[in-house]
Amino acid sequence: MAEVHHFAYGVTTPLLAYVMSVVGSLLGLMCTARARAADGTRRASWLGLAALSIGGTGIWVMHFIAMLGFRVPGAQIRYDVPLTLLSAFIAMAVVGVGVFTVGFGGAHMAPLLSGGVVTGIGVASMHYTGMAAMHTSAHVGYNAGLVVLSVLIAMVAATAALWFTVRVRGAWATAGAALIMGVAVSGMHYTGMAAMRVELHGGGPVPDGARPFDFLLPLVVIISLLATVLLVLVAMSPTEDELRDETLRSAASGSASGSARGAAPSAPESRPPLITPRGSPNNPPRERS
Repeated sequence: MAEVHHFAYGVTTPLLAYVMSVVGSLLGLMCTARARAADGTRRASWLGLAALSIGGTGIWVMHFIAMLGFRVPGAQIRYDVPLTLLSAFIAMAVVGVGVFTVGFGGAHMAPLLSGGVVTGIGVASMHYTGMAAMHTSAHVGYNAGLVVLSVLIAMVAATAALWFTVRVRGAWATAGAALIMGVAVSGMHYTGMAAMRVELHGGGPVPDGARPFDFLLPLVVIISLLATVLLVLVAMSPTEDELRDETLRSAASGSASGSARGAAPSAPESRPPLITPRGSPNNPPRERS
């Protein structure tokens, strides 16, 4: 069994991974809060942005920041670029399924559980797809029991996250929920990493693929910066209550204008003539007796 380092740079990578998971989760929760106050395409747009935030930044970026600290002494590590990008798509797609399920289905038990199970399995699939994208000269295996545990953690974490998206209100509650989601995502990741079993086979050939710091680091930095900028922009946008008030005012204004257009025109007032007609010459007016 080879020695495996999950924290090659100390607490730097797990701490940064957790911070970005919280940032992505916070941005996603803020988007779903605004989705609750919107309808139709506006709601779908907010939910789509939430899926990108939670799946892309809160889960995928967290995973690969943590992977920057992964080392196996004596083994070369490279990454399959298409498979790595596929793992990002999986993360955003499955979170999208979950948030749309509860976003339009409400906080009822059926959509919450179904969305949580699908999203949890998808998040675990993203994790192990990302691990499959890691090419190494060593042999990598997994402990089946810890793999199952990591999937269960992912499903519980996903269900809790979806519950937060439809229930949590207020700045402090949203921030607290994001901190909890960060712990859950990080816990799932490191449980999956603990399931790894690595064996060295001597000096094997250098595997194909991109080196971590040549490929992952620029990609992670760009996505992290975009997520931070989006977080600031969404924080400056109207809140859920403000959007709901605006929707109610628009509905009331439309109702009032419709009533005014549908009202029947009033009959003109009957006024006395301004000039009293005089009698004709052939029929002079009668004299009063």
